[in-house]
Amino acid sequence: MSEKGSVARRDLVAYCDAMLESAAFQDYCPNGLQIEGRDRVQRLVTGVTASQALIDAAIARGADMLLVHHGYFWKGESAPLTGIKKNRIKALLDHDISLLAYHLPLDVHAEVGNNVQLARLLGWRIRGGLEPENPRSVGLHGELEKPQSACEMTESLTRVLGRAPLHIAGNDRPIKRIAWCTGAAQGYIEKAIALGMDAFVTGEVSEPTVHSARENGIHFFAAGHHATERYGVQALGEKLAEQFGIAHEFVDIDNPV
Repeated sequence: MSEKGSVARRDLVAYCDAMLESAAFQDYCPNGLQIEGRDRVQRLVTGVTASQALIDAAIARGADMLLVHHGYFWKGESAPLTGIKKNRIKALLDHDISLLAYHLPLDVHAEVGNNVQLARLLGWRIRGGLEPENPRSVGLHGELEKPQSACEMTESLTRVLGRAPLHIAGNDRPIKRIAWCTGAAQGYIEKAIALGMDAFVTGEVSEPTVHSARENGIHFFAAGHHATERYGVQALGEKLAEQFGIAHEFVDIDNPV
């Protein structure tokens, strides 16, 4: 990362909280600043999940802040700071690195959100939310510029995401109308079915999803939880670098899931 300017940690956090409207979400984890590091941020590292490997990469790069989609303190997780949880948090505290995490707010955002960014990469035209009644719908639906076969869709996802998706064929018709929700949103296939979509794309798959796709005649693609959620945090990091004149680097820790 090249040498650039710096920004007060509180100003950067306040900017993100306001931009992503994090206070408006009822989420599975706290959004925003999760671990407090040094007062000023000159070097920002972004990544999908605050794993030990990503923390080590941030330390090696002299980062002042680590910004992720998957942070810590999830509902239902064990509270004691032991094992890998202790090791991760200790490493951040020892090197005075802040941890900033946004989960649902980063999925939903209309500019830097995971779902919007995935659509831009794949050339999908957004028509609305997957939950029409919800103004902060996590998933989206839209149309392809021109119909694709299931094989063509598989090739497109493989080319853009760098990994082949799992495809469950629901029919043998071309795909025109498509719905998607990054991450572990396989249950949202029911919402795609209700909207009459030809295909639904998400990150993961469950055993019942296969039967739902086949019996309801909808193509289903599990394109990878990590693979589909790499792009929102990158876009946010780039926006912060531009806004505050700080150095930014996205570090991709490979994850096959």
